[in-house]
Amino acid sequence: MQNNDAMKEKIIQYIRTIYDPELGVNIYDLGMIYKLEVNEVAGGYGAEIEMTLTSFGCPMGEYLVQQVSDAKDIIEGLNEIKVDLVFDPPWNEYNLSYEAKLTLGML
Repeated sequence: MQNNDAMKEKIIQYIRTIYDPELGVNIYDLGMIYKLEVNEVAGGYGAEIEMTLTSFGCPMGEYLVQQVSDAKDIIEGLNEIKVDLVFDPPWNEYNLSYEAKLTLGML
């Protein structure tokens, strides 16, 4: 069995495949993932994720949350996942990674 850090990295790599359809940048580099904790559970790993949206009224919000939740069906050994959508603190451009700023022409 792998360790928590290896599973966390697999989850991050998966989340980096989920793109905000309006901005064309993955939600991890947009800074929409506020917390990602991985713990051992019976038969594998569980993850708790807190995420936000770029705006409160984002029409793709449910879709993005579902995409993150789908990680347990895609990543081998990830047996449980809990995704909480939060809006405090609100998302802002300071959450962007360097890569996201480059993509969006902010550098």
